Amino acid sequence: MKTNYQNYGLFFRFINTFLPAGFQGINRQDPLLLELEEMTENNRQFFFIADVISLRILFTSNRSVQMMGIEPEKVTPESFFEVRHPDEINKHTVLRGRIFKTGHEIYNAGKGEVLLSCCTRIRNNENKFVPLLSQIYFFYSEIPHKTVYMFELHTEVDRFNKIQCGRHHYYGTDISYFRYPDENLLNTGNLFSDREYEIIQFLAKGLNTKQISEKLFISPYTVNTHRSNILQKSGKANVQELISWLTELGML
Repeated sequence: MKTNYQNYGLFFRFINTFLPAGFQGINRQDPLLLELEEMTENNRQFFFIADVISLRILFTSNRSVQMMGIEPEKVTPESFFEVRHPDEINKHTVLRGRIFKTGHEIYNAGKGEVLLSCCTRIRNNENKFVPLLSQIYFFYSEIPHKTVYMFELHTEVDRFNKIQCGRHHYYGTDISYFRYPDENLLNTGNLFSDREYEIIQFLAKGLNTKQISEKLFISPYTVNTHRSNILQKSGKANVQELISWLTELGML
């Protein structure tokens, strides 16, 4: 079997093929699934499909073992909390809240599709934390019953050493962002320079200008210049508003 590397069309074929049965009873030897498993092996990915309304994971691909150290049949929503990097527990909590909110908004509207894309770090089967691009595609369906599904795809992005993947974010209805990661995609939503983001992280911890200048060995004047630029770029009136906004986006 020869699989096209990076062919995201296979994911939509998976959805269309197994949706009528509600993603139940999927045969892992099905030719389409074998093709998907080969592609995700090449792409260093794994995926799962879940019912957002009933809070159930319906199917998980085989590479959850390599990327999470968990057998596909044992993956639950709590599994991601257990393998998340300790510094990103708050991000995980915010992300779960946004997933539930998005699912219920689509459900109440009775239509629609939304993409949520961000980066995180999880512990793999070698007990190492690796950066991942998480792409979550939500879609409404009345087949086989009224609900909202989410197709969640995780891709290892440690090869992008120069990209600050933690600052990538997209939330919207442009499904063209659901594609194999490149530098342009991973820079989406990245408003700030490395130094600015470093200062933002200190601000989120409650440090003042003097304390940040001592941490970074730069003058208070330089810190304040960065703070001003950060607020101007974000369009926020003050630091509290900035931190609240970035936290809601899952970028802190």
